[in-house]
Amino acid sequence: MLDEPSIGAPDEWPVDGRRHARLILDAAVAAADPGHCIRRVVELTSNSLVVAGNVHSLTSTARIRVVGAGKATPAMAQAIEQILGDRLDGGTINTKYGHGLPLERIETVECGHPIPDDAGVEGCQKILATLQDLRSDDVVICLLSGGGSALLPAPADGLSLQDKQDTTARLLECGASIHEINAIRKHLSRLKGGQLAQHAAPARLVTLAISDVIGDAPDTIASGPTVGDPTTFADCLQLLDGYELRETIPAAARIHLESGAAGDLPETPGVDAPELHNSFYHVIGNNSLSLEAAFKTATECGYEPLILSSRIDGETRDVARVHAAIGRQIVDASQPIGSPACIISGGETTVTLSRSPGKGGRNQEFALAAAIALEGQPRITILSAGTDGTDGPTDAAGAIADGSTVERAHRAGYSAADHLQRNDAYAFFAALEDLIITGPTGTNVMDLRLVLVH
Repeated sequence: MLDEPSIGAPDEWPVDGRRHARLILDAAVAAADPGHCIRRVVELTSNSLVVAGNVHSLTSTARIRVVGAGKATPAMAQAIEQILGDRLDGGTINTKYGHGLPLERIETVECGHPIPDDAGVEGCQKILATLQDLRSDDVVICLLSGGGSALLPAPADGLSLQDKQDTTARLLECGASIHEINAIRKHLSRLKGGQLAQHAAPARLVTLAISDVIGDAPDTIASGPTVGDPTTFADCLQLLDGYELRETIPAAARIHLESGAAGDLPETPGVDAPELHNSFYHVIGNNSLSLEAAFKTATECGYEPLILSSRIDGETRDVARVHAAIGRQIVDASQPIGSPACIISGGETTVTLSRSPGKGGRNQEFALAAAIALEGQPRITILSAGTDGTDGPTDAAGAIADGSTVERAHRAGYSAADHLQRNDAYAFFAALEDLIITGPTGTNVMDLRLVLVH
């Protein structure tokens, strides 16, 4: 986890947008620390488990088990182990490769993300084993965070992991939203869309979620394995047809969805399913927490901050140009606020890949598109980074850019427009040493974007 940044007195700060941007990012990430989020809401007494003020009575024989999936779940699990101690009866969590942490009672399975792999399927089998032989006085704690959907990849009967991998890849390539991708995933899976809750019954189920989705919708976080699913097989086919993907996904996946739509397969549990009546759901961390911390730190750094929204989505390069335009408006007209200013936004954008994409992620692409829009503007610095420390299939969290970025790259023999066209922002920013490298942060509450006007 990143350390809390240390900020001196105002007269000690250099006029350095890049340094300030990184200080603000570090504070935003620290605010979403999973251990802190858990300890804020979970308490164990002699005869009860208290979660966000809700008291779950414990008999002397009640067992507490933990399952879950996501990039932040190892840090969440560490805090749970510290709180529960000997009352914890074990558990299993799935997380992304490189994100595991030392645990004593909960087994960690590291798996593929964003494309699922066999290790994820094996981890799901262990999660299912953890949910066996439960009684009505037992409690299952389910830990969920960003990445949880890809990290719970157990395919539905009759499907292979490859079927799911190929379907997910097609959806990612066409720029489908996380909501759309998750709707498909639920109906190709054994655990998503409320199905994990079915396996946890008759025990009481308490879900603790750190949200990585816009609006913090429980049915979208990790594809809603413990809540009712508002989508149907018919919805999935409509989504595929909208992207003209029905005939391009694997035949087994298409047949499965078509069979479900025809009523030949059971739907995922709906919002009123009886097995969900003993299930409790709490969002304990989200993007808004990070934006509030960014606001506070920007103020301490001498900027007038403005939070645009924690719900920004859309095509990455379009959103980047809008952010750059807001920065230019501040420079030209002191609107919507005067300088020095810090515009803050969160959410999660999407990237539509070219036919021969390079290497990068949505935050690096955001910074690259913004750099082009800011060319020659000396007073603006833009940062975009994933709070989990990873952006796409790279080791970078994101990138930082300003009005000099395009010209510096040109002198080094790199074309910003060409790299943007090929979705190859990683190589571009690596050459300029402008990648943001944090390593896994232990949390995941979507992205943070900053526009600093000096």
